Amino acid sequence: MRVMTFNIQSGIQGLDRVAEVIRSAAPDIVALQEVDVRSIRASGLDQPAVLAERTGLPYYAHFRTTSLFGGDYGVALLSRFPLESVRQHPLPVVEGTEPRTLAHALVKVNGQEVSVYVTHLTRRPFNNAIRVRQSGAIMALVSQDPRPKLLMGDMNDTPESNSLRLFKRELMDVFAQRGEGSDITYPLPIIPSLRLDYVLASERFMPRRSKVLRVKASDHYPVVADLTLLGPVRTPSPQLVTGEPGMASTASSQ
Repeated sequence: MRVMTFNIQSGIQGLDRVAEVIRSAAPDIVALQEVDVRSIRASGLDQPAVLAERTGLPYYAHFRTTSLFGGDYGVALLSRFPLESVRQHPLPVVEGTEPRTLAHALVKVNGQEVSVYVTHLTRRPFNNAIRVRQSGAIMALVSQDPRPKLLMGDMNDTPESNSLRLFKRELMDVFAQRGEGSDITYPLPIIPSLRLDYVLASERFMPRRSKVLRVKASDHYPVVADLTLLGPVRTPSPQLVTGEPGMASTASSQ
């Protein structure tokens, strides 16, 4: 299976271009960050719905973190596989800063339930401690999940950071294992460019290949990874409640 993570910068460089990049890469699952729904900035468009239609990935969910420019803003998921259920978990933040969330969806791949997590951690450069808290909160939830799992997103931190070290205690950095070419996902004209965007996978996945697509559609480059899902899950899956399965499902903050 092929997965992608992409911070689309609310499509301000053109949603058609974002759709073209996704469509050309032909992923099965896409984690999106900085996604608008019916905001003035997005010209009133429901960006996940539009991208689902334009990329041929019919199942999608938007996970709202805040209201912005007259609409909703947050992270999203596009999928070739039906979303069995969706939910989200608020993450710790510094008072007065942008809310952050961990989105969670279940999909079935070759008859196996797979957990897909999407997040966007607090932005750089002066919030190292809160990103560590957010990473700890994420892993406290992810560690309890017995399913094969993927965690994707804009982590706003480098591979050697404390927040990434927390993730990598249990999840593999797919690009670090099988990456090809440059690992830079956030190109900058003056100060050193950075790797901020990641596909992380549990041991139930075998990484085959990963690549950063150096395309101009956002201020971030997307990351694509090819993975093989290993063996059936032998332990029964716990019940995941909230969200409605099917096409065009949307999760809301509680």
